Amino acid sequence: MAEFVMKHIVEQRGVADDFEIASAATSTEEIGNPVYPPARRKLAEHGISCAGKTARQITHADYKHYDYIIAMDHNNLRNLRRLLGDDIESKISLLMDYTDRPGDVADPWYTGDFEATWRDVWEGCHALLALWL
Repeated sequence: MAEFVMKHIVEQRGVADDFEIASAATSTEEIGNPVYPPARRKLAEHGISCAGKTARQITHADYKHYDYIIAMDHNNLRNLRRLLGDDIESKISLLMDYTDRPGDVADPWYTGDFEATWRDVWEGCHALLALWL
């Protein structure tokens, strides 16, 4: 969800050309799968498309390429560190740590509450973007 929310926000602000935004999994369970249907529906409720997206796993090349590697929760953070090794460039962080409510994005995989996840992602993406605008 965060990839498409952030793309939507930068497009609305007219700064999409200044950013390259992508997402990647920290596990292999969903590789090749499209966006989970309830997440796709939640994005669509807000006029945001995620058409064509399929899951892929993060790589060392991603770490070299991107300025920020943003995790949604501590489990993802731990997996990122396991997959990528030492974060010598301090690129890895949690999305909600840019907000007034540091910690994990609500995980709808376990809670089924996609509205709570939407609110966290929306707030986190706006707070992250505020670093540049």
